[in-house]
Amino acid sequence: MVSRSASGKAPSPASPPNSLSPSRAADFMQCPLLYRFRVIDKIPEKPTPAATRGTVVHAVLERLFDSPAAERSVRRARSMVVREWERLLAKRPELAELFTGDGEDGGEGAADGAELARWLAQAEELVERWFSLEDPARLEPAERELFVEARLESGLRLRGIIDRVDVAPTGEVRIVDYKTGKAPRPEYAADALFQMKFYALVLWRLRGTVPRRLQLVYLGSGDVLSYDPDEADLRGVERKLLALWDAIRRATETGDWRPRPGPLCGWCAHRSLCPEFGGTPPPYPLVVQPRLPDGLPDGGGAAS
Repeated sequence: MVSRSASGKAPSPASPPNSLSPSRAADFMQCPLLYRFRVIDKIPEKPTPAATRGTVVHAVLERLFDSPAAERSVRRARSMVVREWERLLAKRPELAELFTGDGEDGGEGAADGAELARWLAQAEELVERWFSLEDPARLEPAERELFVEARLESGLRLRGIIDRVDVAPTGEVRIVDYKTGKAPRPEYAADALFQMKFYALVLWRLRGTVPRRLQLVYLGSGDVLSYDPDEADLRGVERKLLALWDAIRRATETGDWRPRPGPLCGWCAHRSLCPEFGGTPPPYPLVVQPRLPDGLPDGGGAAS
């Protein structure tokens, strides 16, 4: 039987990875087996209320800039939440199943309408908190939801979607990313900035100029984390990504995707398949290349 996602579509056939995004890089660093499940096996994951709320909030913050500056008010932004939810639901009707009475915000048997209303109210609160962190009436983004892609000299292709790019009259660039969760503790700030430095590296390679500022806007806690990168920072990120990609290529060739237990395992959608929790991964869908004693592949091409 062919497995299907929540949308009813069969997942695409397995193939070696040929590019790297910030989220997939983070997956591999967190747990190589998680990367395999998502990128190689393409195992569907059920949507969650939290992730779906983030999608709706991001859509509101993007589309608000379609309005003239004087009309970018809290009231208007809050009113857009229901509209964006309905727009998303029209594209993905399976999301209605999030509010059947056993979601994250209500117990089994809770009224669907009440649960959805609480969820929408939480989204509206996140949107309103944004106004205490930035003034959209004073902003005119150069780009919103910008897809970027660059190929490094090594051949590695980097890609991603940037929430917002601001360009000052002087030409300086600021990359902005919205987070609907809470800001991390200081000791985890470097991990949070990795995604932003990834984007900065891609823009630098595409446009030849290092972005002036990287800014993470945490709507869940009302914090803003900013960082001003330089070329040395971005060269270091590039070296890290090349090493990461080399490890991904080796795992792709050998089929050796080891789990890395950690504090996020409790939220993993694939615990039932993980050997750390008594599960068995599905058969590896790619051809495994035999390896020589020195660790080099016995011929054959790596993922590109």
